[in-house]
Amino acid sequence: MTAIVRIDDEVVDVGEFIRLLKLNGQFDSLIEQLVRDKLTVRAAKKSGVAVSDDEIQNRADQFRRIRGLHRAADMNNYLDALHVSLDEFEVFITDTLYQEKMLDKVGTEREIEEYFQLNSPKFDSIEVSHILLDTEGSAKEMISYLNDDPDSFAEMAREHSLADTRDAGGVIGRVMRGQMKPDVEAKVFNAEVGDLLGPFVSADGASYEIFAVTAKYPAKLDEDVSAEIRRLLREDWMMMRAQEHVIEAR
Repeated sequence: MTAIVRIDDEVVDVGEFIRLLKLNGQFDSLIEQLVRDKLTVRAAKKSGVAVSDDEIQNRADQFRRIRGLHRAADMNNYLDALHVSLDEFEVFITDTLYQEKMLDKVGTEREIEEYFQLNSPKFDSIEVSHILLDTEGSAKEMISYLNDDPDSFAEMAREHSLADTRDAGGVIGRVMRGQMKPDVEAKVFNAEVGDLLGPFVSADGASYEIFAVTAKYPAKLDEDVSAEIRRLLREDWMMMRAQEHVIEAR
């Protein structure tokens, strides 16, 4: 195995490095990103995306300037320290450009608008606050109290909630569909502003949660929604690319 680092007489090799990544839970995410990058480059080449010599040179120059490598000797020393050749560096720069150009073709403004028109209810959002309590009984007592004095929600959250939002008066903020437990989401999104809902068993099953709906926002194609649709379109595109290949983790 190739050595990565030596500490006195102890050598850490590639095998140990990979084993540590797996045990630390970092290996899968790194492999996933590597596969995604490779699939994107393949798709770019297949679809005729072109990367010019000038683009490669400009990106390489940008890479150097960002890292303060202003002389050719500085760049060579930098790559030598990484054990990366100039050819390998050029492949890295070229592949990065392929990835960017290919992804620019996925999730265009027109595609985003079409997706939104077909799926706009997905992007309704609400503002909610919550109170987290340790027993169902205490949660029911809290709802009874709040029904009599709804303006005291924030005060009750600060005094009694177990959640990390207690200092903010229980405010969670704006959430979109898909960000809450399905059983909770169905009821919360159908509620009216000012409604109290619950108690619901928390996600970890250890406590009980009360929600208050403080605002509702019908779907609107704003910057946040556009970004989420673009992400969804690119995820769908990547899934289709993955199905075109045999992928095996070793």
